[in-house]
Amino acid sequence: MLRSLYDWTLSLASHPRALWALAFVAFLESSVFPIPPDALMIPMIIAMPRRAFTIAAVATIASVLGGLLGYAIGALAYEQIGQPILASLGKVDAMTEFNQRFADLSFWPVLIAGLTPFPYKVITIMSGWTGLPLATFIITSIVARAGRFFLVAGLLYYFGAPIRDFIEKRLGLMTVIFVVLLIGGFMAVRYL
Repeated sequence: MLRSLYDWTLSLASHPRALWALAFVAFLESSVFPIPPDALMIPMIIAMPRRAFTIAAVATIASVLGGLLGYAIGALAYEQIGQPILASLGKVDAMTEFNQRFADLSFWPVLIAGLTPFPYKVITIMSGWTGLPLATFIITSIVARAGRFFLVAGLLYYFGAPIRDFIEKRLGLMTVIFVVLLIGGFMAVRYL
């Protein structure tokens, strides 16, 4: 089923309203949809390289707006559904401790999930659930999602179709390595 959903998403790239389809996929992917917008962005940019950065901007805006939906799901569903269930199981203290750990990390989980292949929807929902400040969430989401989508757009714009294989197979790993090095650098500066 996931493969047919992926194929359907990919088929939208050649649709006359592909930008609207991209916005729809990017919006939903940030809260509930399992296929990342990159699956639609890549063929769109290869077909229309001059629109690469417009395509990245649409994906960014829609993804951040979809992230706000994920944030709302986490904020609203936890209060109404999650907390009473956890209270009946005696787990409220454990969740309070988790919330504090997540809050201590501040913007890092949102930044990492927004840049890497980690499902962004998980972090959008958790951000609302744990009460991450909305301004921090929005700013970090903009930076992370723009960083990811404009990187893909830039690579395709400057290198064309030959870079597609690298993006689809190795960009996620390269981004994870970059984030690990970035965090490692901050830790080294802080503790050395």
